[in-house]
Amino acid sequence: MSQAITPTIRVQNVRQNRLQRKLWFFGGLAILLILASFFSDYLCPYDPYLQDMSLTKAAPSAEHLLGTDRYGRDMLSRVIAGSKTSIFSTLLLVSFIAVFGSIIGIICAWAGKWVDTLLMRLSDMFLAFPGLVFALAVAAVLGGGVHNAIFALAAISWPKYARLARSQTLALQSSAFMQAAKMAGSGTCKIIRKHVLPNIAGPILVTAMLDIGTMMMELAGLSFLGLGAKPPIPEWGSMMSDTRNLLPTQPWVTLSPGFAIFFSVMIFNLLGDTVRDYLDPKNRK
Repeated sequence: MSQAITPTIRVQNVRQNRLQRKLWFFGGLAILLILASFFSDYLCPYDPYLQDMSLTKAAPSAEHLLGTDRYGRDMLSRVIAGSKTSIFSTLLLVSFIAVFGSIIGIICAWAGKWVDTLLMRLSDMFLAFPGLVFALAVAAVLGGGVHNAIFALAAISWPKYARLARSQTLALQSSAFMQAAKMAGSGTCKIIRKHVLPNIAGPILVTAMLDIGTMMMELAGLSFLGLGAKPPIPEWGSMMSDTRNLLPTQPWVTLSPGFAIFFSVMIFNLLGDTVRDYLDPKNRK
């Protein structure tokens, strides 16, 4: 019996160690990306707003690694400065919809009756529209801008977390330890804090991690369409929109923020996949 079990345990340990290394690697890359965006003001080699018409649309060189745009502004500095707007706007959006949606879901599951019916029908109303189309409409009505773009995407994204938190909470309510906590006289707030939140945090965290890349692309999409950050604020989506007509002749101006979006989304998506695999009970036996 032990000889048959040992190889299985060894495979599980190897898989777990590999997931831990991937988690540290992609987590480290994500932290470096966030720190770089936070200290972007000190990392920019040039003033991202400084215009020099003598360097208009200069090709990449030793002085300007990513070239310059039509106003002679250093593209590397603008890409680095734009990371603060793009990344922190995304993290703020995902944090808000995860927290707000989870609170709504827990309230629905715990209160039940007409509260559950009302809030779930409201979420159905938001889910009935194509997500990005609805966000475009809301952002257009609000007049554009980074804050309005975040609000527009938050309005269409919270129902997913509400439904996830609601289903997880409903499943926990029928469990033995929840019944024991109620019989022991624990109040609602204590039960939610000590028993509900720790048990639903895993699925919500995984969903939020996987949502970072999606929300970053949707925020960039709104800015690309003129409904997000407005020039001259450096933001990757608006930078691509402002220079898209230069793609045939000076591609580095448009591709620089595009590659920044690509690599950032890839890092957060790989981190989300790794967190999901790491928290999967099948990989922790």
